[in-house]
Amino acid sequence: MLLILNERNVPYAVSGAFALHEHTGIWRDTKDLDVFMAADQGKRTLEILQEHGFTIEITDPVWLCKIRQGDYYVDLISGMSNAVIRVDQSWIDRGLDAEVLGVPARVLAPEELIASKIFVTFRERFDGADIAHVIYAAGDRMDWDRLLSLAGEHWQMLFWALVLFHYVYPSSHAVPMPVWNDLIARFRAELDRPDSGAPFRGSLVDEKMFAIDVAEWKLNNVVDEYRERAEPKMEIVDPAA
Repeated sequence: MLLILNERNVPYAVSGAFALHEHTGIWRDTKDLDVFMAADQGKRTLEILQEHGFTIEITDPVWLCKIRQGDYYVDLISGMSNAVIRVDQSWIDRGLDAEVLGVPARVLAPEELIASKIFVTFRERFDGADIAHVIYAAGDRMDWDRLLSLAGEHWQMLFWALVLFHYVYPSSHAVPMPVWNDLIARFRAELDRPDSGAPFRGSLVDEKMFAIDVAEWKLNNVVDEYRERAEPKMEIVDPAA
């Protein structure tokens, strides 16, 4: 599949185990390949892959397609499941040249790799350790302004990940002091001037673990609002159309 994407000049970057290895040296067995691309590239990419006989499954039109051939599959990803983090062309442009399964490819830069993981905080899967490992290995050469920009209004999730990092690696100086000062000042400002109208955001973290808040306590389900706004969405192309 990567060879086809390269041949057709489809912009993409590989994430997952391959990107983690590129930045940390950590290798773990993986059953699939994670390929990130901007959502507006989805339709063209699916058309190309259909032409080459791949089976396409739209697992979630907001962010995920599975591209299958035989017993193998690739996850084609355009953002995170809650639609807070969306991939755009800048993610691909900032990717690093590497080799994946013997094929020249780009992998996500550490900033985008971390951004892709800050909302992976589920009961059954938590990527906090991956984030900590990337910061420990690559933090001193990262563009922290870029990472703060990617987190945007959800900077608290990044702050949480950084506090965990500091707990795990208390002697590390990989996170620059200006970043700590910025985030601590923001956090203190929120505590000093709480917003009584701020929405409940638990469903952005994990819809299952915070389901009772929505179903029984009647708090707003903000994840639905993000997912509805996410455009474009993945769609299956009808070859006969």
